Amino acid sequence: MAKQRANVSTPSTVNFTVARRYLTEREVERLTNTARKHSRHGHRDSTMILTAYRHGLRASEVCDLQWQQIELDQGRMHVRRAKNGTPSVHPIRGDEIRALRKLRRDNPSEAYVFVSERGGPLSPTGFHHLMQRLGKAAKMPFAIHPHMLRHACGFKLANDGHDTRALQHYLGHKNI
Repeated sequence: MAKQRANVSTPSTVNFTVARRYLTEREVERLTNTARKHSRHGHRDSTMILTAYRHGLRASEVCDLQWQQIELDQGRMHVRRAKNGTPSVHPIRGDEIRALRKLRRDNPSEAYVFVSERGGPLSPTGFHHLMQRLGKAAKMPFAIHPHMLRHACGFKLANDGHDTRALQHYLGHKNI
């Protein structure tokens, strides 16, 4: 009986295990490369991952992104936030501009940036499934989901020395 009590009171190591909730910059590159090589719509998928990562977009925000929000010539993106977040204008870097221009040439008449085979915007659920598939194809040691890209953006900006208030504004949080 005393032996049973000892086992019950012994803490489980599972309780102390915390799953990582973000991706490193190298892991994001691995995902985009895997998307380019193994996905049926490789360019669209890799650009979607890059855009979500660079701008800290939620799945719903990247899926709802429209061409009217993007100024390729000026290198700006007008980010509309979900969950009552603060909208902002983000700079777009050269490699992302080139990828978005190619996407625009491939789908010149579409209103949405990331469209499905049926011509409508890709759904957040579809993006979630895409990320899961690519995580497995990239042989990631843990399950991948779209929100990890948003967290990865925040971690990268923090590691690059951006202050907390700037991070808050960039990610569209109303309060810290």
